[in-house]
Amino acid sequence: MPEQLYRPNWELPVGVHAFVTTRSGGHSSGAWSSFNLAQHAGDAPAAVAANRALLLERLCTETGVSVPDVQWLSQVHGTRVFHAGGTALPAPQADAIYGRDTPLALGVLTADCLPVLFASGDGQEIAVAHAGWRGLLGGVLEATLGSFHAPPATITAWLGPAIGPCHFEVGGEVRAAFLTQAAPSERAATDAAFAAGAQPGKWMGDLYALARLRLYTCGIGSIHGEPLCTVCHHERFYSYRKQPVTGRFATLIVRAAGAVHR
Repeated sequence: MPEQLYRPNWELPVGVHAFVTTRSGGHSSGAWSSFNLAQHAGDAPAAVAANRALLLERLCTETGVSVPDVQWLSQVHGTRVFHAGGTALPAPQADAIYGRDTPLALGVLTADCLPVLFASGDGQEIAVAHAGWRGLLGGVLEATLGSFHAPPATITAWLGPAIGPCHFEVGGEVRAAFLTQAAPSERAATDAAFAAGAQPGKWMGDLYALARLRLYTCGIGSIHGEPLCTVCHHERFYSYRKQPVTGRFATLIVRAAGAVHR
C-alpha cells in the first residue's frame, strides 16, 4: 500500500503522537486522487467519508489506542482557536484547535498553507494551527499559544509541509503588511523573509521564516520541521497553487490517555 501518513521527526512526550497524511492510498479519483480528506474541495462525499474512516484505522494502528474520531475545523484563514473537549459537529469555524487533559485527535487540512503543531512538555496540552499568510499576519500562532497554561519555554512546535519560498509569490502589499506590523527588533528578519521575484512588484515569501520569527518572539522553547514545499512535491502532497482543483492533506496531533513526559 502506498504511504498514507508519516510521523514528523519530532520528539514528543509519551502518549502524544503527530502525523501528516499524503495524497496516496485512498479512495478518491481524478483531481482528488487519492487520499483527499476535505469535504469542501468538490470531491465525492462517499470517497471523503471512506478516506476519513481509513485514516481513523491507521491512527488506531499507529498509536496503539482507540481513536474514535478526529476534530476537524471549518477553516477561514482567521485567528480563532477552538477549545476541544470531545468531537464537535458540525466542524466549528476556526483556524486552530487546542486540547487539554482528555484524549484527543486534532487535525487541520492544507494544500499549501502552513500547518503548525504544538505540545507542552508534560504532554497535557496539544494544539494544531492552520497558518496561511493571512493567518500568520493576523496572529493565529500567537492566539494558539495564548490558549496554553504551560509557559512558552516548555512548549515545542513543529512546522509541516507548505508552499516554499521557491514558489510562494506574493504582491508588494503582502510584504508591506508584514513589515508595517513588525516591531523594530523584528523588521530586519521580516524583511529577510521576502526576496525579490522575477516580475517587478512581486516577492517570494518564506512562510517558514515568518512563522519561526513569531514563535521565537513568543518565547517557544524549541521549533522543529524543515521546509518541505508542497508545490515541489505535489505528487506527495496536495498543492492548490499547482492544481486549483485538488484535495487536502491533514496534519494531526493525537493525545492518548495518561500522556506524560519521558
